[in-house]
Amino acid sequence: MDEQKKQYWLDRSENVTKLYRGLWALGIALVVIDLFLHKHEELDFAAWFGFYAMYGFFACVALVLAAKKLRRILMRSEDYYDR
Repeated sequence: MDEQKKQYWLDRSENVTKLYRGLWALGIALVVIDLFLHKHEELDFAAWFGFYAMYGFFACVALVLAAKKLRRILMRSEDYYDR
């Protein structure tokens, strides 16, 4: 019998494009909402426009850079467990 490979919804490029555009639309909508939202923050800088978006972006960048440095320290040779 001819077995068919199961197709998942992200295997189709048009679905990936829809997901990508949907995430962009959601991000833009959240930024627009941030313009009209009145924030009750204890710290003044936390009420800046887009503060949490910037904080999240720079935190993710910092995590990636830290992981790259940590990899150099923790990396073992390919045959580490074979020895």
